[in-house]
Order: sequence, then C-alpha cells, then structure tokens
Amino acid sequence: MNIKTKYHGSMEVKKQDILHFHDGLPGFVEEKTFIVLPLGDDNVFYFLQSTQTPNLGFVITNPFLFFKEYDFELDTSHLQKLEIKDEEHVAVYTILTMTDQIEQSTANLQAPIVINTKTNKAKQIILTNTSYKTKHSLAKQSIK
Repeated sequence: MNIKTKYHGSMEVKKQDILHFHDGLPGFVEEKTFIVLPLGDDNVFYFLQSTQTPNLGFVITNPFLFFKEYDFELDTSHLQKLEIKDEEHVAVYTILTMTDQIEQSTANLQAPIVINTKTNKAKQIILTNTSYKTKHSLAKQSIK
C-alpha cells in the first residue's frame, strides 16, 4: 500500500503494519488508520502517521524510556475492545509536544496510546483519577 507522509514523502507500507483506531483519535475521529515510522536511528522518537491524511501525524515515544515510574491499568472494557489477552502483546506510546528546544518539549502521560501488537488494534486512552497530566517535561527526565 502506498501512502503519502509528512516527513518521509511517498512510501510503500505493509498492510499488516497499519494500526487500526476504531474510534479514531480524540479530535480526529475520522482518522482510523495510522502507521508508526521511525524519526532517526536511535529508536527513541517515532512519528504516528495517518495513512489517510499526509499532513497529519504526531511525534511519539515509549514513555517508559523517560518516566521510569509511569504506571496505569487498563479497565476491562479497554482490554476487551483492544482484544488484549497477554501483556507481552501490548505497546504503549505517548504523544509529545515538540519545540525547537528539547528542554521545553512535553509528553502527554494522561492519554497514552495503547496498541495490541498481535492484532494492531489501537486506542488513545484518556486516564481518569490520575495525577498524570497532558504536559510532563522531557527536560526533567533522562532516557532510562
């Protein structure tokens, strides 16, 4: 499948690599399919690229690289919707708000993206009753 992307130009992607967001993303409910593309060779930052809209994408990272104590539980409805049966098939990312200076960039820990790596079903889950916020500074953290 050929897609147009914001940073990688036109590229061929495998259908089995496409993530399916049944409910879209908050604010982008019509956007149902995305792919994770690397940003650089360091395996720290990625781009969550819409397969439908070339200019729509989000810089993401594995939050556990920066926030060692990050922890949350998925409720039964999310587990069922994502068909998660084994935690080894779960990947978690957080959307970053990037600035020219990395010290001012932030991570949204209140709304992680959870992916069932076996089925490629994905959802951005908004955590409630938590101390996590939408803007946690990356500058205060170091890669673990």
